[in-house]
Amino acid sequence: MANLAPRPDRAYHQDYICRIRYENSLPPPPGSVKLLDIPIDGLDYYASPGFASRLHRSQPINIEANAELGMPIDLVGMPGVFDGDESSIQAPLLPPPVHPRDKTLLRPLSELGKPKYQPGGISFLRRTEYISSDAARARSEAAPKTTPKAAATKVRKPVDTSKDDPIHVLRAVVKGFDIAHPEDAYDGPDTHDSIRGLEPTPAEIEAWNNPKHPTKSTLKAIDFYPVLPDLEAGTDTGSYMVAKFTANPTQIINKHDPRMDVGLLRPIELDDAAVADYSARVAAHMADPVHNLHPGGPPFNYHFFLPTDAHSAVNLKRKLDVDDLDRDDPDLYTTKNKDGKTIFRLSQQRVYETGRSTAPDADNAYNEIALALHDPDVGEPVDGGVSNRLEKAAYYYPVMQKVQLKPHRSKTLTQLGVAPRADDQGVDVIDVLDVVVENLDAVESAKRQKHRAELLGESVEEDGAEDGDA
Repeated sequence: MANLAPRPDRAYHQDYICRIRYENSLPPPPGSVKLLDIPIDGLDYYASPGFASRLHRSQPINIEANAELGMPIDLVGMPGVFDGDESSIQAPLLPPPVHPRDKTLLRPLSELGKPKYQPGGISFLRRTEYISSDAARARSEAAPKTTPKAAATKVRKPVDTSKDDPIHVLRAVVKGFDIAHPEDAYDGPDTHDSIRGLEPTPAEIEAWNNPKHPTKSTLKAIDFYPVLPDLEAGTDTGSYMVAKFTANPTQIINKHDPRMDVGLLRPIELDDAAVADYSARVAAHMADPVHNLHPGGPPFNYHFFLPTDAHSAVNLKRKLDVDDLDRDDPDLYTTKNKDGKTIFRLSQQRVYETGRSTAPDADNAYNEIALALHDPDVGEPVDGGVSNRLEKAAYYYPVMQKVQLKPHRSKTLTQLGVAPRADDQGVDVIDVLDVVVENLDAVESAKRQKHRAELLGESVEEDGAEDGDA
């Protein structure tokens, strides 16, 4: 039997490599800890409320603080708080943008002191590093080095610059209309008014006949709507403004209030100080757009009016509906004024102020649009019947400005009886508003006709517009 003698112990040298992740380089505090000299007379003495009160009086706070320590906690006057609506005390829907110089302070912890090598998801591990001897390093340096083969040079595909030609782009646009309406496709020579579209490929025709969702192949198209402008629904400016309330403007919270469909916002004229401040902010933005954000639209305050009941709201909505054949019926009015004239009476709900708003841009009003699907064969007809003014289509309406409205603080205090019943501009608050719906006059019709002609590409007669303005 072989004799197994113990092997002599051998020492292996290995370097331990570590990295300090957290290090406090701040000096120790210059002063000692403040100790309070409290006599020990029993636990009941320290547990009594009087001890805490006396301690508070003997050790006053060395900072200036108000009764609420800088955080308002008085919920009186906050709209909807006691009704279960806490939107008025929550954070804003859109937080303000972070200043570029503050983005460095918001870097995540993984980017602070980031090493050159980071193992996958484990911050405290490090790649194994072997320390070779001098002889091994000399042998590796003496070995011939193989040079890798040079990478094959990638040959770029030549770019067809003819596709950027305006005529080619126009032909590509016309091709889309030819695919949708092949019976109207133009195949003659190019003229000033007509141009031939590109030849559609079989794949493009198949994609139009059998559309597929780009990401969800199981979905199937059930109907098609052509996208068209509603030429008869224009405004004086040719676009619309979207107003969003930060809190529910009515007391109805479990269902839709039909009075909101015909609510009326009456702007209050800005005073000279507000106009000067807004003009200065706009001028600062124009001078330095990088450091000065655009202030948005003018900071108007608004009187908000609603009909007195749901029946008046339905009749007013029918009166404003141009598709209602009985909209000229005088019996739709629900109230008479002191002169005996039939009217719609709207009562004021609250004064609102502009919270946030986008800058009105009439030149780029079509950057954002509202889309409404209309099908005359779907849905129940309203009382009196519906005219055939619109065909089946998806009608778009340009949005020039978006405004967020929040309750005006002085108005809230007025309702509680704390502030006088008048707005900031010294104008008496309007309690009710008598509304009468009438047809457009010559000036309003001329403005709408101008915007309609721009959509249709028609020329506008300036003389006719001037006569209408006169």
